[in-house]
Amino acid sequence: MSKKPIIALMYDFDKTLCTKDMQEYGFIPKMQMESKDFWGEVRELTDEQEMDNILAYMYKMVDKAKEKKVVVKKEDFAELGKGIEYFEGVTTWFDRVEKYADEIGVSVEHYIVSSGIKEIIEGSEIAKFFKKIYACEFMYDYTGSIQWPKMAVNYTAKTQFLFRINKGVLDINTDSANLLNKFTPENERRIPFKNMIYVGDGLTDVPCMKLVKSYGGQSIAVYNPHGGKEAAQQLLDDNRVSFIAPAEYQKNSEIEQIVHTIMRKIKAVDELESFQ
Repeated sequence: MSKKPIIALMYDFDKTLCTKDMQEYGFIPKMQMESKDFWGEVRELTDEQEMDNILAYMYKMVDKAKEKKVVVKKEDFAELGKGIEYFEGVTTWFDRVEKYADEIGVSVEHYIVSSGIKEIIEGSEIAKFFKKIYACEFMYDYTGSIQWPKMAVNYTAKTQFLFRINKGVLDINTDSANLLNKFTPENERRIPFKNMIYVGDGLTDVPCMKLVKSYGGQSIAVYNPHGGKEAAQQLLDDNRVSFIAPAEYQKNSEIEQIVHTIMRKIKAVDELESFQ
């Protein structure tokens, strides 16, 4: 009996699974700021210093914590993760997808590839469903408080994690760089790109969406069901994504039907290739 094909379902987090940027649920209010003011300062810093936008927001988080004399530790981020609000159906989505995968004879793995904060995602109620979470991380000082960005995942840097998933080189360490860059024939890679599905919400996900689509996988742009379809439609018109759907993940939703159909296609292609 041939092995089950493995399907990688990869997600952005902010405005893809949860309804807004994760810092807005708890961190920014804790700094006694409005979201528009915090992000305004981030944009100003980015422009003035010609700085990477992701490093700019992480620096601002450290800076504001010091300014407000608020200690922010790893466990504080985990607590903030509990306050995340999700689009409808997200909390039951993963079990349903895995059940369907089992029914049709494939294996599915879920991954996060996000420019948000890893420690916050790890504190969320859906963290348990992900095989790996790739996101920004902080270093902590001797008191345990955030000190400096350790890992900044900007929009183009996200693509390296797709290759990690593709080759099965998931851990980030010194040795993994050599394994990641070593030539590996496509048919020897753990999860071929044609078995990948990337779900994101906008322009920040374009490098990943386009990469997956170009290599034979499928990309889905989701949009807030209460507004925002135009941006997703533009991505479809520009041939950057395969499908668009409202960010509604409940049973029989449009995105569920799309993902189920893609999974069946992957299964069928795998069966046909077994005859070669």
